[in-house]
Amino acid sequence: MNKSKKCPGSLRPQQPHKSLHLGTLAAAISMATSSMAMAQSDAPDASEDDREIEIVEVYGQKMAPYWAVRSGDMRRRSDLADTPQTMTILTQSQLLDSGVTDLKEILDEQPGITIGTGENGNAFGDRYIIRGHEARSDVFVDGVRDPGMTTRESFAAEQIEITKGPSATFAGRGASGGAVNVITKQANTEQNFFVIDGGVGTDSYHRITLDYNHTFADSGAVRINLLEADEDVPGREPVNRERRGALIAGTIGLTDRLDVSLDYYTLTADDKPDLGSFFDQETRQPYPDIPVYFQAEDFLDTDVDSLTLKLDFDINAAMALQNATRYGTTENGYVATGARGTVREDSDPFAPGAETISLSTHQGWQDVEYFVNQTNLFWDADLGSLEHRLVFGLEYSSEEVQNGVFDVTNTAPTNCVTSGRGGASPNYCIIGPDGSVLPDLQHLMGREVVRGDRDSFFQVDTISAYVMDTVDFNTNWSGFFGLRYDHFDYQNSVRARSGDNTDYDYSDGFVNGHAGIVRNLTESGNVYLAYSTASNINGGESDVGGSCGYGGLCGTPEQVGLSDPERVENIELGTKWKLLDDRLLATAALFQITKSDVMESVGDAYDSLGTLNTGKNRVQGVEFGLTGALTDKLSGQIGATFMDSEVLRSINPENEGLALANFADDSAFVQLRYEPTPAFAFGGTWTYQSEMYAGQPDSAAGYNDEIGDYSVVVPSYDTFDLFVEWFATDSINLRLNVLNVTDEEYWIAAYRSGAFMYLGDGRSVRAALTWSPR
Repeated sequence: MNKSKKCPGSLRPQQPHKSLHLGTLAAAISMATSSMAMAQSDAPDASEDDREIEIVEVYGQKMAPYWAVRSGDMRRRSDLADTPQTMTILTQSQLLDSGVTDLKEILDEQPGITIGTGENGNAFGDRYIIRGHEARSDVFVDGVRDPGMTTRESFAAEQIEITKGPSATFAGRGASGGAVNVITKQANTEQNFFVIDGGVGTDSYHRITLDYNHTFADSGAVRINLLEADEDVPGREPVNRERRGALIAGTIGLTDRLDVSLDYYTLTADDKPDLGSFFDQETRQPYPDIPVYFQAEDFLDTDVDSLTLKLDFDINAAMALQNATRYGTTENGYVATGARGTVREDSDPFAPGAETISLSTHQGWQDVEYFVNQTNLFWDADLGSLEHRLVFGLEYSSEEVQNGVFDVTNTAPTNCVTSGRGGASPNYCIIGPDGSVLPDLQHLMGREVVRGDRDSFFQVDTISAYVMDTVDFNTNWSGFFGLRYDHFDYQNSVRARSGDNTDYDYSDGFVNGHAGIVRNLTESGNVYLAYSTASNINGGESDVGGSCGYGGLCGTPEQVGLSDPERVENIELGTKWKLLDDRLLATAALFQITKSDVMESVGDAYDSLGTLNTGKNRVQGVEFGLTGALTDKLSGQIGATFMDSEVLRSINPENEGLALANFADDSAFVQLRYEPTPAFAFGGTWTYQSEMYAGQPDSAAGYNDEIGDYSVVVPSYDTFDLFVEWFATDSINLRLNVLNVTDEEYWIAAYRSGAFMYLGDGRSVRAALTWSPR
């Protein structure tokens, strides 16, 4: 295999006994990508045979548009092919071809990742589950944690990196099953470019993005990315999604050794939410073709703002220092309607005993404020007879998350009587006494919404120190080692449903690490063995307060202070091969993740009643990947994961042997692109996910002993997407995407009781035009 880069972040080929430091990073990236960038007005005219508007792929390569050579996280000192861990990197080219833009939809297609619902219908942003483990708090932007539950978009993404397996040396707390790192589009100092991409489609779809980069002086640049998008959810109109965003980034070389970069990111997402269908216990299937029942007053709003300052300083040819400081805020709020199957009570005045569908209310708000400062020292050193690429890091982070409720009053008259926790009560039903769907469902409840009180105030300050080393033992053996210590001070003030407040305050620390050994079998292939760990703290999920069953606090304040972090261990045996003149990367990995000292809920999951460190579970499986150019005209990304999960130990012996909730044993993804001529390309994607079972996060799926089966089943599904591209001129390219070609009705997640099940999007057709002046 090609050896690791000697320099932090460099994209130049390695030169023996020579290092490239951070001060030349911008120039190196620009030189490497200038052949991949959009032509500038002072560039020679493109030939008739090369009319595709090529986007700037900082870490990719022209001849294999779906293969990113390396991570955008400079702490990863090796190319992807030489990294002893499973990583999937999605390039801009791949994302553009796919036609999918929200991070939730992008990750849901990837093997080994599933989507979950929130506590009691918590609609805050996106919830990801990687290799069976919660990852909703394990999303990073340019290597820095992005806290809170938000809606995330890809318009500003250079590439999206998915790390499989515990990643605590890089991530800190959490990251049990892996982590997601979004690398953003930063200013380019070598070239000017301007690209507009606009699209229209079915379901009132429209989307426009702008990517503008302008250089100044000898070492300065400004880059602006803008987004405006709106669509009805395919098959569920007038349920709607609206996005507006911007990333404004600038960089300047103040001296030959010091670069300063600053970027501001903002995103506003205004949605009309849809909680989908419900699980019918009689048919043992999700209820099909459910009417659109959302209420006109429903909303799911997210406002995200962050400011990042980065300093890159070259100390000497072998040592460089990087410091990143970020301050950010997020405001989330939602009122959403759920639907569930029920029967009218005998006291119902219109149709006693009739089957119907009743509506429920789910709501909440969340305000996030955070500050992070991360410093990394990169040192290329010859120690003894070995070449080391060392990283020493310090990080301080402060997160404050306030969660609260909306006071919702339904002003319209009720139209049915159903049973609930408190017995028979008036309700709202969308099925009339005659069995038909009522008209004007969006105004059935007549809601009035007022922001209510806070019910939890989560605060955690963390100080972290870590060291990583990528070392070459000889031409055949290399190693990848890391050790990290995190110390946190935790506070949370939680208001129970009874109205009583409970204050939690404790501190703790933990050590995690990773170790990987790579054996080069040939110049093109290797085999590796890796071990890594992670830790989860009691109450570590910021959005659920004292809901023990959903990652919230478990135990009384005294018990929480005595609890140990949950421990995660992973062992992985894998192989990676660069094929076809280094244009195709083939990977395979066997893995086993064991989580011990698990906190377990023994109440109703919504309070803090739970056990400390009593559970244990295991996920094991194999993952295959193939990324790059299969021929001169055919490119693709192909991945498949086959896994098995099991609860090994539980306070409730009946859970032992059961599968984990929200866990799909098998999943696969194929995206292919074929370019028969320089002016035309087409391709498509296929996504498959096997069935999974609903339940509480990181716990056994719900099981019904009476029927001898899991209580709520999310059926398996597969979907197909197609795209066609025509490069009309060297300034105008056209693209057509058809998503969910067969218009399959499928479900991607279920609440533990089956009271709601998220629907996947129906079929949609989108046409886009990309324009870049030459």
